Amino acid sequence: MLQHRLDGPANGEPLILGPSIGTSMRLWDPQFPALARTFRVLRFDLPGHGGSPRVLLRTVDDLARMVLEVADAEGFGAFHYAGVSIGGAIGATLAVRHPERLRSLAMICSSARFGEPQGWRERARLVRDQGTGPLRAATAGRWFAGPPDEALLDDLTATDPEGYAACCDALAAYDLRDSLAAIKAPTLVVAGREDPATPPAHARELADGIAGATLMEIAGAAHQAGVDQPERVTAALLAHLPAVPGMRVRREVLGDAHVDRAIARTTPFTRDFQDFITRYAWGEIWTRPGLDRRTRSCVTLTALVAHGHLDELAMHVRAALRNGLTPDEIGEVLLQTAVYCGVPAANAAFAVAQRVLAETPPEE
Repeated sequence: MLQHRLDGPANGEPLILGPSIGTSMRLWDPQFPALARTFRVLRFDLPGHGGSPRVLLRTVDDLARMVLEVADAEGFGAFHYAGVSIGGAIGATLAVRHPERLRSLAMICSSARFGEPQGWRERARLVRDQGTGPLRAATAGRWFAGPPDEALLDDLTATDPEGYAACCDALAAYDLRDSLAAIKAPTLVVAGREDPATPPAHARELADGIAGATLMEIAGAAHQAGVDQPERVTAALLAHLPAVPGMRVRREVLGDAHVDRAIARTTPFTRDFQDFITRYAWGEIWTRPGLDRRTRSCVTLTALVAHGHLDELAMHVRAALRNGLTPDEIGEVLLQTAVYCGVPAANAAFAVAQRVLAETPPEE
């Protein structure tokens, strides 16, 4: 069985993270802390990589079968899956062959076909003859747009040659281009704009072939986008994964465009605050059954007027429309605030609301 590790809350949604060829589960270290706050995270090593033993394999389907064995052993039924490169190919294969097992899929710097088979067969022969050491210099240029992560390159040179070569053989045989339409799981495709191994055209092919897939291209990232641009990849995953408490409600109330902008602006300094907002405001309060969303919008508008938070007020006027309040009803709420919050506060609020309503198409 593949070497693997479980982390995160025991009652969390199950999430499996797949590594790329030549790496170990440590590839996910930049994303792991944020994901493990919410999810029951299972990371694994490919055969002959990290702590996994070398085993006989010929195809990516074989690798997908091994992942299912690990999932079954840990009691995972349906699960979320995110994978890098060959790890993404494993996820796509699972989505095609075992659609009932995948709740969502994320493919990072991956492909439906990783170039001509001959190149992979030649690399497999080289590694079987000389080991993985000769690959290190060229791999550093493919993997990283910035300074190379020497620890990950150490994983490459420590990989069992036969295990690495067998994964090359599997990639040579892999071609999922004609099966992409069979993927029904909600799918995120992430590309590094400076990735020479799986250029953005590969990601576009995936996104075009998988119905409803979301495509994100990340500047300043090569094949290991999660290492080159860790915060952006982490934010993309947290936005995509539907099990993040409150994210679904946050998107329904504020709209995808607003939430996507907020996530894109996330930095290490603001990451925990964004997480706090999503978990507690949207995951704990807005999801309570005691009040419907129309009523919660009325309460929120009143509180924002009372404290003079006009930027937030503009956002929540739009949210109130999404929650079913009419412009006239919003006006009634603001009129009531004139009595209990003061005329100057209501006057400023009316000006903000009038501007927002004028900018908002009637169908919204």
